[in-house]
Amino acid sequence: MLTLLTNLPRDVLIRQLQDGLVLLVLGMGFVFIFLAILVFTTKWISRLCMKVSPAKQPEVKKAPVQASASAAVQTTGGVKDAEVAAAIAAAYAKSRN
Repeated sequence: MLTLLTNLPRDVLIRQLQDGLVLLVLGMGFVFIFLAILVFTTKWISRLCMKVSPAKQPEVKKAPVQASASAAVQTTGGVKDAEVAAAIAAAYAKSRN
């Protein structure tokens, strides 16, 4: 049967609490050290990968400003885009009724 803490002698209880605190500090210390090593290793590997294979800079293309939606349909694809725009407008009008 389990021994209740109140039934233990004072010196045994103090010794068990000390052992528990030691285990707590050791466990938390090992976890902290492991996580710190993990963070620094990840940063180091990231820097190494950037040196070996630097990221390519994306090309920035400026799109001309369109005056209206109909102008955008006419300049980007012609008839096919116009049909898609008409189908979207018809579906939107039907959903509103």
